[in-house]
Parts: sequence; structure tokens; C-alpha cells
Amino acid sequence: MTNKSPNNGHSELGWVSFVGSGPGDPDLLTVRAVELLRRADAVVTEAPEHAAMVRTLLGLTEETEGGPELIDGGFGEDGQPMTHAARAKVVVKRAKRGGHVVRLMNGDPFLYASGPEEAQACAKAGIGFEIVPGVSSVSAVPAYAGIPLTTKDHREIAVVTCGEKVDWSRYADERTLVLLSGVGLIGEVAAELVAAGRKPETPVSITRVGTTTEQSTLTSTLANVAADVRAARIAPPAIIVVGKVVDLRQTLSWFETKPLFGWRVLVPRTKEQAPALSQRLRSFGAVPEEVPTISVEPPRNPQQMDKAIRGLVEGRYEWIAFTSVNAVKAVREKFDEYGLDARAFSGLKIAAVGDKTSAALLDWGLRPDLMPEAENQSAAGLLEVWPEFDELIDPINRVFLPRADIATENLIAGLVDLGWECDDVTAYRTVRAAPPPAPTRDAIKTGKFDAVVFTSSSTVRNLVGIAGKPHASTIIAAIGPATAKTAEEHGLRVDVMASSPSVEALTAALADFGAARRTALVEAGQPVTKPSERKPAGRRARAK
Repeated sequence: MTNKSPNNGHSELGWVSFVGSGPGDPDLLTVRAVELLRRADAVVTEAPEHAAMVRTLLGLTEETEGGPELIDGGFGEDGQPMTHAARAKVVVKRAKRGGHVVRLMNGDPFLYASGPEEAQACAKAGIGFEIVPGVSSVSAVPAYAGIPLTTKDHREIAVVTCGEKVDWSRYADERTLVLLSGVGLIGEVAAELVAAGRKPETPVSITRVGTTTEQSTLTSTLANVAADVRAARIAPPAIIVVGKVVDLRQTLSWFETKPLFGWRVLVPRTKEQAPALSQRLRSFGAVPEEVPTISVEPPRNPQQMDKAIRGLVEGRYEWIAFTSVNAVKAVREKFDEYGLDARAFSGLKIAAVGDKTSAALLDWGLRPDLMPEAENQSAAGLLEVWPEFDELIDPINRVFLPRADIATENLIAGLVDLGWECDDVTAYRTVRAAPPPAPTRDAIKTGKFDAVVFTSSSTVRNLVGIAGKPHASTIIAAIGPATAKTAEEHGLRVDVMASSPSVEALTAALADFGAARRTALVEAGQPVTKPSERKPAGRRARAK
């Protein structure tokens, strides 16, 4: 195995990078952490979610071959959490086999973590190592709760791990306190701080699973926090902040006030197309759940496509019109099959239906000659800008239209009206995917999803076909009028429609809806709830 370590002196032994994974949000990984994970021969994880984080970062799935060896450093064979010494043995044992080992640790390796002990074990074994700091939950979780630990008026902080041996009289002043492992002891701690001289009305915040979309923050006072924590049934992990800085959360809360914060959003798309949509939803605070409803497969009869590709190479066409990313992919795969490259498009005019399709062409080295206006990226928009056939200018009047087997006929009819002849070729077909697991089907039918985003009519038909109709309390978002019409035909009431047919416009429209809904609840003096927490009594009945 090639040693990828930066220490060329250790040719037989491996090299260990102790890498902080941050407090929970994978976007808080440092640039250095990402680089090392991509180069790693092995990754020793700590938290259950680390393996999934690495696979996502590297674009791997459970079925994908390759990638680093993943070693569980969090729990032993008996299912019990490993001690620091046991984890150190796992790291040293793997490093002795050679290669680059990343020890992925929660938060920061040298801050309230076992990094020092494990690094000392490596040093004792003669194994080279480095420390890659991570964002610590001590600072990150309060920041995500909208609570600054220091201000111009509050410059001192103290971080305390709660336990029986803490002398709380030492913290009777006005310093901001950050308390770790304190949820179960907060009543006793609060009482001792008050007894030591802290004011009973001193603000307190408790933030659970900070920096994740499950984050929740309770604000209280030293006098009331014990009862409030019991009433809210708050459980670890949580970061507690004590001090006047907690009051700033009223104006600085930014994460938990995102328009779709904590919304469970169903994404019924093809596996290839879902990630970009999911990432956009996450940026608005949502928790997307991808359910494949469409599988893109080659046409049953490839001969028509083969004939069209030969015609393209022989100069049979004046235009080729791409109406989707999948169409670009299908033609590109045929080119690869025949050993062709983008030079075969020389002299051919290329049309693309929108930005995503254009981007797929640019990735292939092709630049579209014709695209619809930005506000109408659709087949109809493409027709609006398509030139009429002019026999004095156009040497050939034929258009190659590679597309799905269930595409609409409007584009062909429009091109014929403009004087063009179309070779309408099935480049790929969309088929219904297998039904999702039973828990997902149940969640769809019983309203456990807050919203569902439909990106095409086929996603509507296929989702209803494989999983049933979404519950009446679920917000329905459609990418355009045709998709909305199909949803309504299936008895769904469309709440949100994109201003233009794009993932960006669709997610932005849903976020605007969520923001308006939140504002209305706040102005009405009602608690901010998610659609799944409000039963449909207040909504109009959907069409049957």
C-alpha cells in the first residue's frame, strides 16, 4: 500500500491525522479535514453518523466499491462505548499496517476529547501524527443558537464540565458560563450558583443537538430552569449557557428561524437528480428525505437512437434540441459507445431548454446556440425563440430531438408549424421505481412529512403509484403549471408553485411559503409549529 502520509521517514508505519469533525453540521468540516478524508487509506470513526458523513463527502454509497477502510472506533464488539485506551489501541494497530489513517473525532481533538491520550499512544509506538483542529461545540452550538459568548460588555467566559467536585462558589461573578454534561444536574447547579450570589433572574439557555436540523433551544432563568427542563423533557447532548448574553438570542437567533427549519421534506426524484435539490433544501433548514420514484433506463429498442446518431455524424440535421439533462446523458453515452467525441457536433446548431441542460452540455465541451429566455425555461419558452425555417438560409430543415418516452408533443408540433421536420427519438425512458420502505410509505400517508416537492408530472404519478397520496396536512410544492395540474388531477391541493421551472425557484418558493407561515404564527401569538404538527382541521379539504 502506498503511504500517502506527509512524513516520508515512516515508510513501514502509517501516519495518523487526528481530525476534528466539528459539532454535528458536516458543512463545518475544515478544508484541511476534507482534503485528508479524500486521501485517507483508513478512517477510524467515533460517532455513529461519521461513516455516513464520509461516504457522502466522497460520493460513495453502501454498494460503491473503493473509498477508505472504515473502522468503528466508537463502540466495541460488545456494543459498549470504547474507553480512551481502547480507541488508542485501534488507531495504533491500524497505523502499524501502514498508509494514511484519519482518526475522525467529534468537535476538536484537543478540546474535551481523547485526542491527547491517543496521540501519546501513537508517539509511544513511534507513529507519526498531526492534529487538525475542528470547530468545537463549546463555541459553535451557542453561535447556532444566536448566543455570542463574548461582547464588548461581557468579555470573560468559563467552560465547566459539570460534576460533583465543582466548587460553584468560584463562578458567583458575572462571567458567562458554558456548562458541559450538565442537563441532568442543572437543578443542583442553578441552586448552587444562586446560593453563591448569582441573581435568580440570570438568563440560561439549553441547546440540544446543536448545529443540526434537530437543534432546539430552551431559554429560562436560574430560578426556573430546573422545572423548565423537566417540563420540556430535555435530554443530552446539550450545551448550557449562563449569563446576560443569552438575552441577545431574541434578536440574533438565525439558525432555528430559517424558513424551513426542521421541516421533513420528501424529495421524489431520480437518484441522479436528487442531491442538488436536497442541498438547496438543507440550506433553508429542511431535512430532505430522498425517495426514488423514477428510474432512467435505455429505450427498449435502441435502433432508432443508433440511426439518429449515425445521421448526426453524416450531417443529416441542422439542429439538435436537448430538453433535459438526461437527454444529454443519453446522447453522450451513445457517443462513448461509438468512440465519438464532441467534434461530431461540428456544423450542427444546438438548442437547450434551460440552464441545467446547458450546464450538462458545457461539461461535455458544447455551448448551446439557442436557449429560451431566463424567465421561461421550458419547451414552450424554447419555441418562442426558435427561428422559422428559411430555405435560403438553412441548408437542411431537419431537427434531431432526443427525449424521454413520455415527453409531451407540444415542442414537435411547434417546430413543425415553424417549417421544420423532426426526428423525434426516444433517447431514454422513465420507469416507475420500486416502492419505498414501509415506514416511509406510512409517513407519507399519515402526514409525518411537512412538505413534498414535485419536479415533474411523472414524479407525481409515480409517487402516488408506489406510495399513495400525501396526507392533507402536507404542503405540496410543484415546479410548474403542468406539474401542478397533474397533482390536482390526483386529488392534491398545490400550495406552492415555482416562478420558473428550476430547482432554485422551487426551493425558494417553498422557503418563502415557510417564512410567511412562520411570520403569521408569530404575529398571531401562536407557537411556531411545522405542518406535520398541525392537523388538517384548519385547511380546506382537498379534492377527492
